[in-house]
Amino acid sequence: MTVSQASPRVVIIGAGIVGTNLADELVQRGWTNITVLDQGPLDMPGGSTSHAPGLVFQTNASKTMSLFAKYTVQKLLSLDCFNQVGGLEVATTEARYEDLKRKLGYAQSWGIEARLIDAAECKRIYPLLSEELVIGGLHIPSDGLALAARSVQLLIERTREAGVVYKGSTPVTGIAVESTEHDGGKVTGVQTPDGVVPADIVVSCAGFWGVEVGAMVGMSIPLLPLAHQYVKTGPVAELTGRNELPNGASLPILRHQDQDLYYREHGERFGIGSYAHRPMPVVAADLGLTPKQVDEHNMPSRLEFTPEDFAGPWEASKEILPALREAEIEDGFNGIFSFTPDGGPIVGQSRDVEGFYVAEAVWVTHSAGVARAVAQLLTEGNSEIDLGECDVDRFEDVQLAPSYVSETSQQNFVEIYDVLHPLQPKESPRNLRVSPFNARHRELGGYFLEGGGWERPYWFEANAPLLDELPAEWQPPARDAWSARYSSPIAAAEAWKTRTAVAMYDMTPLKRLEISGPGAVALLQKLTTGDVSKKPGAVTYCLLLNEHGGIRSDITVARLDDETFQVGANGSIDLAYFAREARRQREADPTQWAQVRDITGGTCCIGLWGPLAREVVSSISSDDFSNDGLRYFRAKKATVGGVPVTVMRLSYVGELGWEIYTTADNGQRLWDVLWQAGQPHGIIAAGRAAFSALRLEKGYRSWGTDMTTEHDPYEAGLGFAVKTAKEHFVGKSAIEGWTEETPGRRLRCLTVDDGRSIVLGKEPVFYKDEPVGYVTSAAYGYTIGKPIAYAYLPSTVTEGDAVEIEYFGVRVRATVTPEPLFDPEMKRLRG
Repeated sequence: MTVSQASPRVVIIGAGIVGTNLADELVQRGWTNITVLDQGPLDMPGGSTSHAPGLVFQTNASKTMSLFAKYTVQKLLSLDCFNQVGGLEVATTEARYEDLKRKLGYAQSWGIEARLIDAAECKRIYPLLSEELVIGGLHIPSDGLALAARSVQLLIERTREAGVVYKGSTPVTGIAVESTEHDGGKVTGVQTPDGVVPADIVVSCAGFWGVEVGAMVGMSIPLLPLAHQYVKTGPVAELTGRNELPNGASLPILRHQDQDLYYREHGERFGIGSYAHRPMPVVAADLGLTPKQVDEHNMPSRLEFTPEDFAGPWEASKEILPALREAEIEDGFNGIFSFTPDGGPIVGQSRDVEGFYVAEAVWVTHSAGVARAVAQLLTEGNSEIDLGECDVDRFEDVQLAPSYVSETSQQNFVEIYDVLHPLQPKESPRNLRVSPFNARHRELGGYFLEGGGWERPYWFEANAPLLDELPAEWQPPARDAWSARYSSPIAAAEAWKTRTAVAMYDMTPLKRLEISGPGAVALLQKLTTGDVSKKPGAVTYCLLLNEHGGIRSDITVARLDDETFQVGANGSIDLAYFAREARRQREADPTQWAQVRDITGGTCCIGLWGPLAREVVSSISSDDFSNDGLRYFRAKKATVGGVPVTVMRLSYVGELGWEIYTTADNGQRLWDVLWQAGQPHGIIAAGRAAFSALRLEKGYRSWGTDMTTEHDPYEAGLGFAVKTAKEHFVGKSAIEGWTEETPGRRLRCLTVDDGRSIVLGKEPVFYKDEPVGYVTSAAYGYTIGKPIAYAYLPSTVTEGDAVEIEYFGVRVRATVTPEPLFDPEMKRLRG
């Protein structure tokens, strides 16, 4: 095949299942000027792929991870490298069986065929199970075994025919970077002992060596290599004659998560994987270079077996599979895999070095899916599957500290099969980031959960006495045990006070950026869907789209002066995007430079909201807070109780009020003066539980759940934020001509008919007994007296239609309802 002139020079570091799939996906898209390097021999490079047992369970709480796995199965089937024996996850406790009901919901939400089965059916599908121990199971017919090593060799052969060059036993010693005046430079090649391999793009698919490769360009890769035990038994009589091939399998792959174990057949032997042991961290740099001779028993990723760690799991295995009682362990090893602070892969491009990308901490289960996403990212600029949950830039700086990466990754290993609540916080490390109001929160009995390293109060015990005053119509229903976790009826009292008096919310953890300089307007005009060229004092709600029109974020942009903007963003992913685009703009025109700064840690914010908010602030400020003095979606400098502040007339809860910003050193004083001034008006501190409910009553979207890059503005009900009259913005050409009538699906508001059944998110939604969508956000609507859920549904499902939400296997009736549920005429907000 002739190399297209449009095909850049790509070097992929790592010839495992991710690197070879990436080469193949790029070839399919017309890019063939590709070199793949690996420090190990190509027939068995010696990384995690070389020893991976190959079990592919597709169903995951993450839609992204499940879709990666679904594509991986499709790809491996096309290569004849997948044994689709099905998957069976069994429960031996009631808690696990309930969790399998929840997992069935995920499967239905993400389009994976699955069914919940009883103990007898488990025994029929898997005759070697102990029926006495098993309560029930989840059966996924399309799960199975990946022939990982074989697929790698087939992909190497196929891509070589297309012109891809492979170089084995070639360690990477550095990344060649051409420095430029204003940024971290651009990759020009990969350094090896044999010289520099020229490159326009470098993608590190180095697995647990990825930390060292990232460091070559000054990039922190937050992953930790950990050893995980795997054994093979001797022959098992009950398996004799079942499988023709020595490594063959005909029984489903099996998970016994109550004991942190999984099983597969190897012909007449069993393979057993265990997470039921202490975390065993490994320093990849200490493993040295991969030897030129690698075999099944001699590879860097395979460490010496520690039998004492397998004693308990072996006994548990003989209980669940009685056939093992006469068997012996024939072989075992501690195999190295990559773990991350949140369990997701590390995918994306360097913030500072142009042309450097990573795809690390990717397991066989998700390998082809991640490879396709990266190939789409390189060739088209975007992935069809949203990458927010695995974006390399999703972590805050504090989460990149080696101590944090080590502790949280080890904890993820320990909890890998645990039943975890979606709101369940880390127990450690905690108190990494606290707002200036934290001392006051603790005095008020704040109940804290954690996000992005921040301590966030969800409710305040000081408000418990308000429950005695709560009107009957505001009383929340009793919750089931699962939805009651990390919840309190105090949130109802806090919502009531917000709607009827005034409340203070800590908005400090929300990401704030300052974008300034002569090129700030041009940068924001190019990247956002709104018109930010208005006069200073204007605040604009905007979307950031990708080139395909998908929503990569929603932001507020406040113009503070001619060249300074404050941006309310959605985390470090937005920071990296703005910084990268500002660098490119300056490179194209040095006069149009813009500085992007994360000002979150040096500032703080109080949301002062409620019908009495104006009475509170006016008593301690001589500035004009009337409608004429500060209109909705406007900002200005002011002084409140002697504290210099920036005030924005915004509200995420649907009530009159302001976001009041000051510097961190003035934060506690700002809290105190507002608190004191609010006493005559019944002011309270309120937490995120009430906040989340009130924002859903108002129909406000939350990026990452209610919309992602997989959704366009019109599907998400955000067409009003798109100013099509603008000459150009990223994504405009993709959505040109679209309207609110265009989408084939829409984000719809659902209210639960019985007024009491609460769902939490990600549950499947059924219409006429068919799964047609899934819940994005949910909360109990204290103001309206009903649970609320939002879900993407086909456009044929309209307001007034009846649907059902499946919650732990039970169908909950709901109705598609016009939105917003609260104050549709905006009278409260506009004061």
